[in-house]
Amino acid sequence: MRVMKRWLSSEICIKGGLIFISLILMFVGCASSPKEFDPKITGPQLIVEPDTIRLGVAKVMGTQIVFRGKGFVPEDSVFISLVGVKKKDQVVDVPVADGNVDKNGAFTAKVGTLAKVGELLRAEIGSNKKMENVIMLSEPPIPEGVYTARAVSMESDKKAECKLVIKGPSVLDRLKDWMGGLLGKIKKK
Repeated sequence: MRVMKRWLSSEICIKGGLIFISLILMFVGCASSPKEFDPKITGPQLIVEPDTIRLGVAKVMGTQIVFRGKGFVPEDSVFISLVGVKKKDQVVDVPVADGNVDKNGAFTAKVGTLAKVGELLRAEIGSNKKMENVIMLSEPPIPEGVYTARAVSMESDKKAECKLVIKGPSVLDRLKDWMGGLLGKIKKK
């Protein structure tokens, strides 16, 4: 009888654990396939991956934000900015990346650390007593909302746009940022 009870309780634990893991994977999600350009469009195009980001400090710093474009003049340069969401009757227009167009008219531009810290989080990079980099928060980050990412060619009149959704930090993001504060990696001014 005891053996049967142990077997039943271990079977219930295993099934419960598998259900719990399945639910987490269902809600958290797995990696999605890379976005592709629309073959029907002949002009310039722009794609951003991921197309949604959350404003937790650790989340932004750990997320690789990449813009890809095609249909631009070969050997040109592009400048990428986020335009949108009004704040106190002002349009937010922040530069986030730039890139060089290759001989095929395509480019890849990653959002760098300085743009993430200065433009998205609206913070500064400082150092702690151990001379390690620390994110110094002094004002609220860029407002939440749907932004238009705009790639503008430097030498021609070519432009392309796509959408980037910026959301507030999740509960998990806030927990990570709290831990970062405890570890001295994130500080408020």
